[in-house]
Amino acid sequence: MELSWGRAFWRNFLGQSPDWYKLALIAFLIANPLIFFINPFVAGWLLVAEFIFTLAMALKCYPLLPGGLLAIEAVIIGMTSAAHVREEVAANLEVLLLLMFMVAGIYFMKQLLLFIFTRLLLSIRSKMLLSLAFCMAAAFLSAFLDALTVVAVVISVAVGFYGIYHRVASARGEENDLQDDDHLDQNSKAVLEQFRGFLRSLMMHAGVGTALGGVMTMVGEPQNLIIAKAAGWHFGDFFLRMSPVTVPVLICGLLTCVLVEKLRWFGYGETLPDKVRHILQEFDDQSRQRRTRQDKLNLFVQAIIGVWLVTALALHLAEVGLIGLSVIILATSLTGVTDEHAIGKAFTESLPFTALLTVFFSIVAVIIDQHLFAPIIQFVLQASEHAQLTLFYLFNGLLSSISDNVFVGTIYINEAKAAMESGAISMKQYELLA
Repeated sequence: MELSWGRAFWRNFLGQSPDWYKLALIAFLIANPLIFFINPFVAGWLLVAEFIFTLAMALKCYPLLPGGLLAIEAVIIGMTSAAHVREEVAANLEVLLLLMFMVAGIYFMKQLLLFIFTRLLLSIRSKMLLSLAFCMAAAFLSAFLDALTVVAVVISVAVGFYGIYHRVASARGEENDLQDDDHLDQNSKAVLEQFRGFLRSLMMHAGVGTALGGVMTMVGEPQNLIIAKAAGWHFGDFFLRMSPVTVPVLICGLLTCVLVEKLRWFGYGETLPDKVRHILQEFDDQSRQRRTRQDKLNLFVQAIIGVWLVTALALHLAEVGLIGLSVIILATSLTGVTDEHAIGKAFTESLPFTALLTVFFSIVAVIIDQHLFAPIIQFVLQASEHAQLTLFYLFNGLLSSISDNVFVGTIYINEAKAAMESGAISMKQYELLA
């Protein structure tokens, strides 16, 4: 029996999202205009809370959809204007270019990243040193490249190696199901479970490493570029000014990596079984023998492009997004990627978040127009200069734990800049807050 029009619409609305989530969003959309006409300030804060809710529920539905609906309604009912949204987007164009071009550029360097992490895994026998190497490599790469791409590469390496051993252990060849262990004997299952624990810990170390490295440079995270642009800092300025905070955090992160491996806390400390290492080494040897001169040349070209990327960023030879575009052009031209569809795949990871970031700026426009953060900023500015730093740090951390860092960073740097321009704080204090 065919669905009714109403039932069909309900199924189409936000797709596979739970019914309670759909009802919650509809309630938000109905309540916002009513509350706005009674008390715009309360309605503005309600919109921010609703938007944070959509970010927190990202696994239920990608926030672009519900957040975008809330942003469109906010413009329609007059919380902000389309012109102000355009101004916010224009002011943060560099960040959008970073997400579009830098992330896509790194896509064409994945082969080199896979090679690096594969060599690390098979060359270092000490698990503690290997964990430290993964964490440090991820931190270094994330300081110049997109953190999501680095994590994706580490996951690709882990899943690839797991699949290699699982196929050999199950003796099923290409038809092997990675989630099916029922046909394995107890010894093979025990080895496989140890291997899983080993890979899990490496992926976690790499994930933490991307956070440790990403916070240190202006291109490591999108919010860093927003803050650097607002403060007028270049690549070197940002690194030096942030180092009193970021370097101790990096050191503590690396020490924690060593500690959990040494003491085998929280499931860490699993080593690579010798049986698995032998199989993986054989596979890698065969892969290297099959590697053609063209493949080797591609790796060399990608390494040279990596040097260009680091140099261009460090010397600020162009805007970050344009450097990313140059990486795309060089990588595709010199490695033979000429098909439009092959190039288009590089943008599939970045464009959804780029669109979501544009929605962020719509909510930021609402915050500015409705003066939502004015009471908080006034409270912070009434404190002593030293206390202001602590309060900004705490409020940023609290909001970032339940929301997106880019969203929070944009709000706070805008408020700090407004306070500086009004004379409420000095330029020196503004730079410390940034």
